[in-house]
Amino acid sequence: MSSVLTIADVERIAALAQLELTDEEKQLFTRQLADILAYAQQVQAIDTSGVPATAHVHAGQRTERADEPQRSLSVADAVANAPDPAPDAGLFRVPRVIGG
Repeated sequence: MSSVLTIADVERIAALAQLELTDEEKQLFTRQLADILAYAQQVQAIDTSGVPATAHVHAGQRTERADEPQRSLSVADAVANAPDPAPDAGLFRVPRVIGG
């Protein structure tokens, strides 16, 4: 099943993601997304009928560390590298990522 990705498709995806793209970006992303979809089709064509399902690649191996209580960072250490710290309050400002 092969489908052609168009600039209109990229414009629709960009609109859904609320992205404004230049004409050059639309051309670039159309090519890149088409390559990604072509690769996904190749992966889907691989016969995996004899491969058991796994939750992750380390199935059967414990990779987690022991859950032991440890001292946490001091407030001064936690805000030391913050771009807009308020160490006296133990806070730092972060940029807004949702809303306007």
